[in-house]
Amino acid sequence: MHKRKGKRWLPAAALGGVVAAGAFAFLPAIAQAGNEDDAKQPTAQADFTEAAAEFKVPVSVLQGVAHEESGWQQHTGYSNTGGWGLMNLTDVTPKMVADGAAGVTGRSGLTSLTDHPELHTLQAAAKLTGVPADQLQHNQKDNIRGGAALLASYQKQLTGSTSADPSQWTAAIAKYSRMSDRKAATSYVHDVFATIASGGKQSASAAAGTKAAKAVKAPAAAVSMRAVPSAKPVTGQLSKLRLKDTASPQAECPQSMNCQFVPADPSNGQVSDRPANGIKINQIIIHTTEGSYDEAIKTFQTAGGASAQYVMRSSDGAVTQMVADKDVAFGDGNYDSNLHSVQIEHEGFSAHGADWYTTAAYQQTADLVKYLAARYDIPLDRQHILGHDNVPGPSDSTLSGMHWDPADGWDWTRFMQLLGAPFDLGAHGVGPVGSAVTITPGFSENKQTYTVCPADDPSGSVTTCTPVTQPSSALFVRSAPSDDAPLILDPVVHPDAGAKGGTDSVSDWSTTVQAGQQFVVAGQQGDWTAIWYDGQKGWIHNPGGSNTSPAPGARIIKPAGTTAAPVYGTAYPDASEYPSGLSPSTQAPLTAKNYSIPVGQAYVAAQPPAGSADFFPTGGKVVTGAKKYYTVQFNHRYILVNSGDVTETRMVRH
Repeated sequence: MHKRKGKRWLPAAALGGVVAAGAFAFLPAIAQAGNEDDAKQPTAQADFTEAAAEFKVPVSVLQGVAHEESGWQQHTGYSNTGGWGLMNLTDVTPKMVADGAAGVTGRSGLTSLTDHPELHTLQAAAKLTGVPADQLQHNQKDNIRGGAALLASYQKQLTGSTSADPSQWTAAIAKYSRMSDRKAATSYVHDVFATIASGGKQSASAAAGTKAAKAVKAPAAAVSMRAVPSAKPVTGQLSKLRLKDTASPQAECPQSMNCQFVPADPSNGQVSDRPANGIKINQIIIHTTEGSYDEAIKTFQTAGGASAQYVMRSSDGAVTQMVADKDVAFGDGNYDSNLHSVQIEHEGFSAHGADWYTTAAYQQTADLVKYLAARYDIPLDRQHILGHDNVPGPSDSTLSGMHWDPADGWDWTRFMQLLGAPFDLGAHGVGPVGSAVTITPGFSENKQTYTVCPADDPSGSVTTCTPVTQPSSALFVRSAPSDDAPLILDPVVHPDAGAKGGTDSVSDWSTTVQAGQQFVVAGQQGDWTAIWYDGQKGWIHNPGGSNTSPAPGARIIKPAGTTAAPVYGTAYPDASEYPSGLSPSTQAPLTAKNYSIPVGQAYVAAQPPAGSADFFPTGGKVVTGAKKYYTVQFNHRYILVNSGDVTETRMVRH
C-alpha cells in the first residue's frame, strides 16, 4: 500500500489475542492471467493447475480458497494479517503488533503476542515446501504452491488422506480460514463452495443489488475456473476442528434500530468489564470500512483481523454489533483510545464519503451515539465524538501513519445537529487574539478541492491522481495569509527536507481543520485568521469570520513554565504506580519535531483533565494513576497534555 496515511488495516496482537484494523482496505495489484512477452512468467492459471497436481489438491478447491482469501488479487503484505500473494500467506511481526490496530507500542511482551500459529502460515508453508519465506512472498508460482501445501497438510491431518472430491475438503478449507467461531468458519466454507459451484462468477462477499456490491470492484478475469455445480460442503467435518459456538448476547442498541449481534473472533479484542471496573468509556470513534458491510463483518470474524463494537450498512443503517460495549475493541491504532472508546464502522470509502454516508447512516448513527452517550455519560462534543482521523499516534513512530477515515466528507455539522449538540447555531465571527473559535464552515456550501489518487481509493473507481471538488467539513490551513501560500507543513508527515508545505491529498489529514474543532486565535490579516496549530501559526481563509464562531467558555491552556509543555499520545500511569508483577506501559512525551506546546502558544481543551489508566486482561487488573491529562485540540488530531505542565484559563461568556 501507498506509504501515505491510507486506511491501512495492519494487524496487532491483543494482549491475549491478535487484532488488526481493516483487512479489506489493502490496495492489491491484479494477478495477471499471463504475459505473452515473457515466456518465463507462467500464467496464474498454470500455477494453480501445477500446484494442485503437485500436492494432490483439487484445483477447484485451491482456486476457490484463493478467491476467498484475495479475490485472485496480489497481496503485498498489507492485508489484515500481513498476508502475501494470491493465497494470502500470513506473517504477523512484532512491528505490526506495535503499530497496528491495537496501538500497543510501548507495552510489554510484543513478541509473545505474535506467538499464534494461525498468524504465521507463511512460515508453515516455507517448512512444507522447502521454499524460503521471501520467495513465497514475492513469487506467484511458489506462493500458490505454499497455499496448496498448507491445504494438503490440513486435509491429511484431519482426514488421513487427500481426495479428488472437493466436498471432502470441507474441514481443510475451514482450517485455512483461521476462524475459530463455528458460524464464521461455516460462512467462509459456504462462500468457497459457492465459488467452486459457480466457477467464480459470483461475488460471495457482497449482497447482489446493493450499493456495496456495485461499488466494490470484482476481481479481474485473470483466472479461468471450471464450475463444479455438484460440489457441496460436508459440514459434519467441521466437528474435527473443535470450533467454538460463541454465545451471541442481545445487541446493545436502541430498540428502534435494526440491530443484530454477530461476535468478532475472540482473539481480536480483550474481554473487560467497562465501566464497572473503573475504565471509563469517554469516546466514540467514527470509522469507514473502505469496503463492503459484509467484508467488514467477515474480517472481524477472522483471527488476526480487526474488531469494532458496531458495523453499519450504508443503504439502510442496519447495524451488526460484534464486540460488547464492556469489552475492548481494537480499531484505531492507539491502545489508550481503544481502552476508553466505542468504535463504529461505516460501510463506504473515505475518498468518496459524501456518496456513501447516507441519510439513513447519519440518522441511525446519531440514534446509536445518543444511546451510548447517555448510557456511559459521554459528552456530546468534538473532543469525545471523533473520527478515526482525529486520533493521535501513541508514539513518535506512529504519528504519521495513523488513519484518515472518515475524512472530511463526513458532515460533522449535520451529525452534531442530529445529536442535539449543534456547534453552529451562534453568530459567526472571530474574537481577539488569544480568544478561542470553533471551526464552522458548514458542509454543502463549503466545497474544497482534493487530489484523489488510486492509493487513496480501494473502490478502484479512481485510476489516476485526479483533483476532485466536493462538499467538505474542513478548511485548509496555510503557512501564510494567502491563497497561494504553501499548505502548513507537518515535518512528521512530510519529512522530506525539501518539502515546503503539506498537500491537498484527500488523505493528508495534516493540512486541515474540521468543523466543530476549536483553536486559539493567533492573528488576523484581511480575510485570513491565524490559529495556533501543530506547534505553528497556521492561517485559514475566513472572510468576515464566516468560517468560525467565537467559543465563549472554552478552556485555554498554555505552558506553565518558561519551556514548552510536552505532549503525549497516551495517558498511562507512571511506572512507579504499577503493582509488582505488572509490566508498566511506557508513558513518555512525544519528541517528534513540533510535538510540544511552545511558550507563547495556546490550545483548547473542551473538558477538565481526566485521570490515567491501564488494563491487563489476565485477571482483569486495572491500574490508575494520579496524574490528570487534558485532551487538547493540537492539529487535525487531539493530543494529551499533563495538567501539571500547563495553566488553564477560561474565556468569559457574555
